[in-house]
Amino acid sequence: MSLPALHGVVPILVTPFHEDGRIDEESLANLVEFNIAAGVHGLGVALGSEVFKFNEAERAQVTRVVIEAAAKRVPIVINSGAAGTDLAVFYSKAAEAAGADMLMVIPPSFMPVSPDEIFDYYKAIDAAVGIPVILQDVPQAPISPGLALKIAAECPNVKYIKVETLPVTSKVAAMAEQAGDRLTIFGGAGGSYFIEELRRGALGTMPFCSQPADFVAVWDAFRKGDQATARRHFDATIMAINRLAVQGGDIFYFIHKQILVRRGVIRTAVVRSPTTAIDRITAREIEELIAEIVPVATPFRQLAA
Repeated sequence: MSLPALHGVVPILVTPFHEDGRIDEESLANLVEFNIAAGVHGLGVALGSEVFKFNEAERAQVTRVVIEAAAKRVPIVINSGAAGTDLAVFYSKAAEAAGADMLMVIPPSFMPVSPDEIFDYYKAIDAAVGIPVILQDVPQAPISPGLALKIAAECPNVKYIKVETLPVTSKVAAMAEQAGDRLTIFGGAGGSYFIEELRRGALGTMPFCSQPADFVAVWDAFRKGDQATARRHFDATIMAINRLAVQGGDIFYFIHKQILVRRGVIRTAVVRSPTTAIDRITAREIEELIAEIVPVATPFRQLAA
């Protein structure tokens, strides 16, 4: 089976910050290099990158650094969804002009909107750009299989959908059954159901970026037909981190950043305010688990040439 242009493991990059809150460009370039060296099939800047905490200059800054660091080695996906159609069109056009290969667009979720309004929103974005668009189905703004198919039929740039509405495995199965011949399906939710999604028709996942080699190993084993190895590797390396990361709020940001700090990829685990306060017991549990995953801490060092 031939694979689409975007498939496999496409991690969503966290955004590294200096202690004073400024974006750490060197750490971000390191993070791109770390993931590409692990064999990922693409990279994304999205909600997992804290884009909703960025001003417009910072959005442009992160997009520029990631695209320059990737240097066309893998496709770059930039999230350009917004609460308003005009703003989403603005972000989409800016990302395309900066060199993004694809866009990922979440529906408006701040105020309830009808399926017809969601359709019009995607129609406007599709008309404004000339690169592929990934629909993003999330619990706050779900996209039904029927609506996804309608959008794809009327919007020639819409080629993919990332499914994150719970229950994820059932939604992936329904999406594959109804829209799988028109849309390439990706899983999300941190990659927690990667194997289950692949079994139901997904052709990739968009997890966090702290364990890229492990996700690639699972993908490779599954594609070779060795589901037993895929499951063993997933359970041994990924499951415990994902289980801890969903304990509450946004502690997943800190956990994945702390893994990357211990690996010497980024300087700090700073998460922009507001963010969940981590209690003493949880902090110790995080430290113990990360020490198991990354037994030897490595000082920060530049990875890219």
